[in-house]
Amino acid sequence: MKILSCTSPGEFDYLEEDNPMLTEGRAIVKIKKVGVCGTDLHAFEGTQPFFSYPRILGHELAGEVVEIGESKDISKGDWITVIPYFSCGICVACRNGKPNCCQKISVFGVHEDGGMREYVSLPVSSLVKRKGLSLEQLAVAEPFAIGAHGVRRAGVKPGQFVLVIGAGPIGLGVMEFARIAGAQVIAMDINEKRLEFCRDVWNIPHVVKAGKSAYDMIQEITNGDFCDAVIDATGSLAAINQGFQYIAHGGAYVLVGLQKGEIAFSHPEFHKREATLMSSRNATREDFDQVLDAMASGQLSVENYITHKVKFDQVKDDFQSWLNPETGVIKALVEV
Repeated sequence: MKILSCTSPGEFDYLEEDNPMLTEGRAIVKIKKVGVCGTDLHAFEGTQPFFSYPRILGHELAGEVVEIGESKDISKGDWITVIPYFSCGICVACRNGKPNCCQKISVFGVHEDGGMREYVSLPVSSLVKRKGLSLEQLAVAEPFAIGAHGVRRAGVKPGQFVLVIGAGPIGLGVMEFARIAGAQVIAMDINEKRLEFCRDVWNIPHVVKAGKSAYDMIQEITNGDFCDAVIDATGSLAAINQGFQYIAHGGAYVLVGLQKGEIAFSHPEFHKREATLMSSRNATREDFDQVLDAMASGQLSVENYITHKVKFDQVKDDFQSWLNPETGVIKALVEV
């Protein structure tokens, strides 16, 4: 069985490994499609927190169940996607229905070896199927679930202004679910091509280039109210720190993006707004179900989201280029 391992920052190697064996409570899945996300790219360049090497990447997965024990919902031959966050089930977060931020969480492809290989053994409880969806749709369910979770954390309501900072794959997912929630979405990025994509392809009504004029533009768009929710999807320390100024009085700031440094903001400005600051980590089964429902109903399309497709043997050569936004990559998809 061929696997692709990130051996150290900036280095990949193809390895051989025996096929996994079926054990109780698990299934053997033949991986068909793997999405490449910011976590993978940051791991490759050595800037991803919670990461160690060597590591097999891959947590945005679609595959076919080839072996499975007793299960009410999943059968051999089913096409599935994977909830790649493995929780302990007993810690305070798990007891309170938040397995996405389990104290002992192990994320497939981050804390343990992931799915950039032909076959994997996975807990049956982590598998999700939805009839009628393609392998491509299933492969990108996870990044959209991240977006859905961030919007749910923000408590977005119809008619509210929601500023999404960062127009990468996660940011686009946030925008889509803010739109589905009925919000007026504002996209912000430093990259002109991504803003063009938001406006011309993603049909975002308001796009703002980050910089000196951004504050005035957002003030004008919102008629001076600013944003009921600001959601960062960049992981950039500068962007996160600047985002505080765009929060409306009574508004919320949700950090989906993750970075290693310490954030800083004016306490008086934050306090007078009675603003809420929160993080949004991973996603839950509820978020996955919302994504798959939206795909099945036609509310959510992935046609323009997947911009690059490569065969498994091409990944090693093409991966580094996806770090460059100028290539126009939104979502790269690997066919195993």
